[in-house]
Amino acid sequence: MLTITQALHDQIVAHAREDHPDEACGVVAGPAGSGRPERFIPMLNAARSPTFYEFDSQDLLKLYREMDDRDEEPVVIYHSHTATEAYPSRTDITYANEPGAHYVLVSTADTDGAGEFQFRSFRIVEGEVTEEEVRVVDAY
Repeated sequence: MLTITQALHDQIVAHAREDHPDEACGVVAGPAGSGRPERFIPMLNAARSPTFYEFDSQDLLKLYREMDDRDEEPVVIYHSHTATEAYPSRTDITYANEPGAHYVLVSTADTDGAGEFQFRSFRIVEGEVTEEEVRVVDAY
């Protein structure tokens, strides 16, 4: 299960809406080994595409160095889908290389009639996708 604060949830959703119609992407880092998302880090979609996201390699290298210096790890890796449901695509699954991370997908399309966005979390390990419950809390 992913437990995330309302503030972080809202920041992820706001980023997805801001970058629409392109896919948004980013990371929420947390203290190494804690599994607790704390620091919101919106990233630039280097692909600038409505159907694909790609972290800029230089930005990603800088981010990982910064997380190492702060004794953090990527707890949540998120991106948006602009025209499809919030479920990992084959490409998303192929590029998922952080087995300990929660992969959050936000859909900015109303694909299920439930409203203007979906916020879902998945574990992706060795190509296997498992959806998990998301618990939004006021604070940890």
